[in-house]
Amino acid sequence: MNLVVSAIGQGLLWALLGLGLYLTFRILNFADMTVEGTFPLGAATAVTAITHGVNPLLATMMACGVGVVAGLITGLLYTKGKIPSLLAGILVMTAAYSINLRIMGKSNISLLNQKTLFSSKFLSSLPQYFDSVLVGMVVIFIFTIVMIFVLNTDWGQAFIATGDNRQMAKSLGIKTDRMVIMGLMISNGIVGVCGALIAQSNGYADINMGIGTIVIALASIIIGEVLFGELTLPQRLVAVALGSIIYRLLLLVVLQLGFKADDLNLLSSIVLALCMLLPQLEKHLRVKNTIVKGVTRHE
Repeated sequence: MNLVVSAIGQGLLWALLGLGLYLTFRILNFADMTVEGTFPLGAATAVTAITHGVNPLLATMMACGVGVVAGLITGLLYTKGKIPSLLAGILVMTAAYSINLRIMGKSNISLLNQKTLFSSKFLSSLPQYFDSVLVGMVVIFIFTIVMIFVLNTDWGQAFIATGDNRQMAKSLGIKTDRMVIMGLMISNGIVGVCGALIAQSNGYADINMGIGTIVIALASIIIGEVLFGELTLPQRLVAVALGSIIYRLLLLVVLQLGFKADDLNLLSSIVLALCMLLPQLEKHLRVKNTIVKGVTRHE
Protein backbone atom coordinates (compact mmCIF):
# COMPACT_ATOMS: atom_id res chain seq x y z
CA MET A 1 0.00 0.00 0.00
CA ASN A 2 2.82 2.41 0.86
CA LEU A 3 4.39 1.79 -2.55
CA VAL A 4 1.13 2.65 -4.31
CA VAL A 5 0.70 5.85 -2.27
CA SER A 6 4.31 6.79 -2.99
CA ALA A 7 3.77 6.19 -6.74
CA ILE A 8 0.63 8.37 -6.72
CA GLY A 9 2.46 11.13 -4.83
CA GLN A 10 5.39 11.05 -7.23
CA GLY A 11 2.99 10.98 -10.16
CA LEU A 12 1.26 14.13 -8.94
CA LEU A 13 4.55 15.96 -8.39
CA TRP A 14 5.96 14.89 -11.76
CA ALA A 15 2.68 15.83 -13.46
CA LEU A 16 3.81 19.44 -13.22
CA LEU A 17 6.59 18.54 -15.67
CA GLY A 18 4.00 17.21 -18.09
CA LEU A 19 1.88 20.35 -17.80
CA GLY A 20 4.92 22.51 -18.52
CA LEU A 21 5.91 20.52 -21.60
CA TYR A 22 2.30 20.39 -22.81
CA LEU A 23 2.39 24.13 -23.45
CA THR A 24 5.28 23.82 -25.89
CA PHE A 25 4.97 20.27 -27.21
CA ARG A 26 1.23 20.17 -27.85
CA ILE A 27 0.03 23.78 -28.00
CA LEU A 28 3.03 25.54 -29.58
CA ASN A 29 4.16 22.46 -31.52
CA PHE A 30 7.69 23.24 -30.31
CA ALA A 31 10.14 20.41 -29.52
CA ASP A 32 11.73 21.94 -26.43
CA MET A 33 14.77 20.05 -25.13
CA THR A 34 15.43 22.84 -22.63
CA VAL A 35 13.41 20.99 -20.00
CA GLU A 36 16.22 18.46 -19.49
CA GLY A 37 18.38 21.35 -18.31
CA THR A 38 15.68 23.44 -16.65
CA PHE A 39 14.52 20.63 -14.37
CA PRO A 40 17.88 20.10 -12.61
CA LEU A 41 18.49 23.86 -12.77
CA GLY A 42 15.36 24.44 -10.71
CA ALA A 43 16.37 21.66 -8.32
CA ALA A 44 19.92 22.98 -7.93
CA THR A 45 18.72 26.54 -7.35
CA ALA A 46 16.12 25.58 -4.74
CA VAL A 47 18.33 23.15 -2.83
CA THR A 48 21.32 25.51 -2.76
CA ALA A 49 19.10 28.38 -1.59
CA ILE A 50 17.55 26.23 1.15
CA THR A 51 20.95 25.10 2.43
CA HIS A 52 21.90 28.78 2.68
CA GLY A 53 18.91 29.52 4.90
CA VAL A 54 16.40 30.75 2.33
CA ASN A 55 12.72 30.03 2.99
CA PRO A 56 11.66 26.89 1.01
CA LEU A 57 8.75 28.70 -0.66
CA LEU A 58 11.01 31.55 -1.75
CA ALA A 59 13.59 29.01 -2.93
CA THR A 60 10.90 27.33 -5.05
CA MET A 61 9.98 30.72 -6.54
CA MET A 62 13.65 31.27 -7.34
CA ALA A 63 13.64 27.94 -9.16
CA CYS A 64 10.70 29.19 -11.21
CA GLY A 65 12.66 32.36 -12.00
CA VAL A 66 15.73 30.56 -13.33
CA GLY A 67 13.43 28.35 -15.40
CA VAL A 68 11.84 31.43 -16.93
CA VAL A 69 15.29 32.80 -17.81
CA ALA A 70 16.27 29.49 -19.46
CA GLY A 71 13.07 29.54 -21.51
CA LEU A 72 13.73 33.16 -22.48
CA ILE A 73 17.19 32.29 -23.79
CA THR A 74 15.84 29.37 -25.82
CA GLY A 75 13.11 31.60 -27.22
CA LEU A 76 15.55 34.31 -28.24
CA LEU A 77 17.90 31.81 -29.88
CA TYR A 78 14.96 30.42 -31.88
CA THR A 79 13.10 33.59 -32.82
CA LYS A 80 15.89 36.16 -33.10
CA GLY A 81 18.89 33.94 -33.76
CA LYS A 82 16.96 31.74 -36.22
CA ILE A 83 18.44 28.63 -34.64
CA PRO A 84 16.25 25.51 -35.10
CA SER A 85 14.04 24.77 -32.10
CA LEU A 86 15.65 21.42 -31.28
CA LEU A 87 19.18 22.81 -31.44
CA ALA A 88 18.27 25.93 -29.42
CA GLY A 89 16.92 23.71 -26.64
CA ILE A 90 19.98 21.46 -26.71
CA LEU A 91 22.31 24.46 -26.48
CA VAL A 92 20.56 25.82 -23.39
CA MET A 93 20.29 22.33 -21.87
CA THR A 94 24.03 21.78 -22.31
CA ALA A 95 24.89 25.19 -20.86
CA ALA A 96 22.60 24.52 -17.88
CA TYR A 97 24.75 21.53 -16.88
CA SER A 98 27.77 23.74 -16.20
CA ILE A 99 25.59 26.38 -14.55
CA ASN A 100 24.16 23.74 -12.21
CA LEU A 101 27.67 22.72 -11.17
CA ARG A 102 28.54 26.34 -10.45
CA ILE A 103 25.35 26.83 -8.42
CA MET A 104 25.82 23.71 -6.29
CA GLY A 105 29.62 23.72 -6.22
CA LYS A 106 29.58 19.91 -6.51
CA SER A 107 27.65 17.13 -8.21
CA ASN A 108 24.96 16.76 -5.52
CA ILE A 109 23.66 18.42 -2.36
CA SER A 110 21.64 16.80 0.43
CA LEU A 111 18.76 18.45 2.28
CA LEU A 112 19.34 16.38 5.40
CA ASN A 113 18.20 18.34 8.50
CA GLN A 114 17.06 21.22 6.29
CA LYS A 115 13.58 22.73 6.34
CA THR A 116 11.61 22.10 3.13
CA LEU A 117 8.03 22.46 1.94
CA PHE A 118 7.48 18.88 3.07
CA SER A 119 8.77 19.32 6.63
CA SER A 120 5.90 21.34 8.13
CA LYS A 121 4.27 19.95 11.27
CA PHE A 122 1.00 19.21 9.48
CA LEU A 123 2.63 17.29 6.61
CA SER A 124 4.95 15.45 9.00
CA SER A 125 1.91 14.25 10.96
CA LEU A 126 0.42 12.55 7.89
CA PRO A 127 0.95 8.84 7.17
CA GLN A 128 4.06 7.96 5.17
CA TYR A 129 4.12 9.36 1.60
CA PHE A 130 0.80 11.18 2.03
CA ASP A 131 2.69 14.47 2.25
CA SER A 132 3.73 14.24 -1.40
CA VAL A 133 0.17 13.28 -2.38
CA LEU A 134 -1.30 16.32 -0.62
CA VAL A 135 1.32 18.77 -1.87
CA GLY A 136 1.05 17.32 -5.38
CA MET A 137 -2.74 17.66 -5.41
CA VAL A 138 -2.63 21.26 -4.22
CA VAL A 139 0.09 22.27 -6.68
CA ILE A 140 -1.53 20.52 -9.65
CA PHE A 141 -4.93 22.02 -8.80
CA ILE A 142 -3.50 25.55 -8.62
CA PHE A 143 -1.45 25.31 -11.80
CA THR A 144 -4.24 23.60 -13.77
CA ILE A 145 -6.82 26.22 -12.78
CA VAL A 146 -4.42 29.07 -13.62
CA MET A 147 -3.51 27.51 -16.99
CA ILE A 148 -7.17 26.99 -17.90
CA PHE A 149 -7.96 30.60 -17.00
CA VAL A 150 -4.97 32.02 -18.91
CA LEU A 151 -5.57 29.90 -22.03
CA ASN A 152 -9.17 31.11 -22.18
CA THR A 153 -8.16 34.78 -22.22
CA ASP A 154 -7.54 36.74 -25.43
CA TRP A 155 -3.81 36.26 -24.90
CA GLY A 156 -4.32 32.52 -24.41
CA GLN A 157 -6.34 32.20 -27.59
CA ALA A 158 -3.64 34.09 -29.49
CA PHE A 159 -1.08 31.70 -27.98
CA ILE A 160 -3.10 28.67 -29.13
CA ALA A 161 -3.56 30.21 -32.60
CA THR A 162 0.22 30.65 -32.86
CA GLY A 163 0.69 26.94 -32.31
CA ASP A 164 -2.12 25.94 -34.68
CA ASN A 165 -1.01 28.02 -37.65
CA ARG A 166 1.78 30.53 -37.19
CA GLN A 167 1.37 32.16 -40.60
CA MET A 168 -2.36 32.62 -40.13
CA ALA A 169 -1.82 34.00 -36.63
CA LYS A 170 0.74 36.46 -37.96
CA SER A 171 -1.71 37.63 -40.65
CA LEU A 172 -4.23 38.35 -37.89
CA GLY A 173 -1.76 40.71 -36.24
CA ILE A 174 -0.55 38.32 -33.54
CA LYS A 175 3.11 38.77 -32.65
CA THR A 176 4.01 35.11 -32.97
CA ASP A 177 7.66 35.46 -31.96
CA ARG A 178 6.59 37.08 -28.70
CA MET A 179 4.05 34.29 -28.14
CA VAL A 180 6.72 31.63 -28.65
CA ILE A 181 9.12 33.34 -26.26
CA MET A 182 6.48 33.81 -23.58
CA GLY A 183 5.29 30.24 -24.01
CA LEU A 184 8.81 28.92 -23.49
CA MET A 185 9.30 31.15 -20.47
CA ILE A 186 6.08 29.96 -18.81
CA SER A 187 6.72 26.32 -19.70
CA ASN A 188 10.26 26.27 -18.33
CA GLY A 189 9.22 28.26 -15.27
CA ILE A 190 6.75 25.47 -14.46
CA VAL A 191 9.44 22.84 -15.09
CA GLY A 192 11.78 24.72 -12.74
CA VAL A 193 9.13 24.56 -10.00
CA CYS A 194 8.73 20.85 -10.64
CA GLY A 195 12.48 20.34 -10.24
CA ALA A 196 12.42 22.23 -6.94
CA LEU A 197 9.51 20.17 -5.60
CA ILE A 198 11.01 16.84 -6.64
CA ALA A 199 14.35 17.76 -5.07
CA GLN A 200 12.67 18.73 -1.80
CA SER A 201 10.57 15.57 -1.84
CA ASN A 202 13.59 13.33 -2.52
CA GLY A 203 15.81 15.25 -0.10
CA TYR A 204 18.61 16.09 -2.51
CA ALA A 205 19.57 17.63 -5.84
CA ASP A 206 21.88 15.85 -8.28
CA ILE A 207 23.58 17.13 -11.41
CA ASN A 208 22.25 14.18 -13.45
CA MET A 209 18.64 14.24 -12.25
CA GLY A 210 17.48 15.85 -15.49
CA ILE A 211 18.43 12.87 -17.67
CA GLY A 212 15.31 11.33 -19.20
CA THR A 213 12.91 13.95 -17.84
CA ILE A 214 11.56 14.77 -21.28
CA VAL A 215 10.59 11.11 -21.71
CA ILE A 216 8.72 11.22 -18.39
CA ALA A 217 6.88 14.38 -19.43
CA LEU A 218 6.00 12.96 -22.84
CA ALA A 219 4.78 9.73 -21.23
CA SER A 220 2.38 11.74 -19.04
CA ILE A 221 1.01 13.55 -22.09
CA ILE A 222 0.79 10.55 -24.42
CA ILE A 223 -0.70 8.14 -21.86
CA GLY A 224 -3.37 10.70 -20.99
CA GLU A 225 -4.23 11.24 -24.66
CA VAL A 226 -4.28 7.52 -25.54
CA LEU A 227 -6.41 6.45 -22.58
CA PHE A 228 -8.92 9.31 -22.57
CA GLY A 229 -9.16 10.12 -26.30
CA GLU A 230 -10.71 13.34 -27.61
CA LEU A 231 -11.04 15.87 -24.81
CA THR A 232 -11.53 19.58 -24.28
CA LEU A 233 -8.50 21.63 -23.30
CA PRO A 234 -9.27 21.66 -19.55
CA GLN A 235 -9.88 17.92 -19.67
CA ARG A 236 -6.57 17.39 -21.46
CA LEU A 237 -4.69 19.16 -18.69
CA VAL A 238 -6.35 16.88 -16.14
CA ALA A 239 -5.55 13.89 -18.36
CA VAL A 240 -1.86 14.85 -18.25
CA ALA A 241 -1.89 14.64 -14.46
CA LEU A 242 -3.73 11.31 -14.56
CA GLY A 243 -1.30 10.08 -17.21
CA SER A 244 1.61 10.91 -14.93
CA ILE A 245 0.07 8.90 -12.08
CA ILE A 246 -0.67 5.94 -14.36
CA TYR A 247 2.88 6.07 -15.70
CA ARG A 248 4.29 5.90 -12.15
CA LEU A 249 2.01 2.98 -11.32
CA LEU A 250 3.14 1.17 -14.47
CA LEU A 251 6.77 1.62 -13.43
CA LEU A 252 5.90 0.30 -9.98
CA VAL A 253 4.35 -2.82 -11.51
CA VAL A 254 7.40 -3.34 -13.71
CA LEU A 255 9.78 -3.00 -10.75
CA GLN A 256 7.67 -5.44 -8.77
CA LEU A 257 8.14 -7.94 -11.60
CA GLY A 258 11.85 -8.00 -10.78
CA PHE A 259 13.40 -5.40 -13.07
CA LYS A 260 16.21 -3.25 -11.66
CA ALA A 261 15.94 0.47 -10.96
CA ASP A 262 18.85 0.96 -13.39
CA ASP A 263 16.47 -0.08 -16.18
CA LEU A 264 13.97 2.71 -15.49
CA ASN A 265 15.01 4.92 -18.42
CA LEU A 266 14.86 1.95 -20.79
CA LEU A 267 11.47 0.93 -19.44
CA SER A 268 10.23 4.52 -19.67
CA SER A 269 11.18 4.66 -23.34
CA ILE A 270 9.48 1.33 -24.04
CA VAL A 271 6.28 2.40 -22.26
CA LEU A 272 6.25 5.69 -24.18
CA ALA A 273 6.89 3.94 -27.51
CA LEU A 274 4.07 1.47 -26.90
CA CYS A 275 1.66 4.26 -25.97
CA MET A 276 2.54 6.17 -29.13
CA LEU A 277 2.10 3.01 -31.24
CA LEU A 278 -1.34 2.19 -29.81
CA PRO A 279 -3.28 4.72 -31.98
CA GLN A 280 -1.54 3.40 -35.10
CA LEU A 281 -2.27 -0.21 -34.15
CA GLU A 282 -5.89 0.69 -33.45
CA LYS A 283 -6.16 2.42 -36.83
CA HIS A 284 -4.58 -0.56 -38.58
CA LEU A 285 -6.98 -3.00 -36.91
CA ARG A 286 -9.96 -0.79 -37.74
CA VAL A 287 -8.97 -0.70 -41.43
CA LYS A 288 -8.38 -4.44 -41.44
CA ASN A 289 -11.80 -5.13 -39.90
CA THR A 290 -13.44 -2.83 -42.44
CA ILE A 291 -11.78 -4.75 -45.30
CA VAL A 292 -12.80 -8.09 -43.83
CA LYS A 293 -16.40 -6.95 -43.41
CA GLY A 294 -16.42 -5.67 -47.02
CA VAL A 295 -15.10 -8.97 -48.37
CA THR A 296 -17.60 -10.96 -46.29
CA ARG A 297 -20.51 -8.80 -47.45
CA HIS A 298 -19.37 -9.17 -51.08
CA GLU A 299 -19.32 -12.96 -50.76
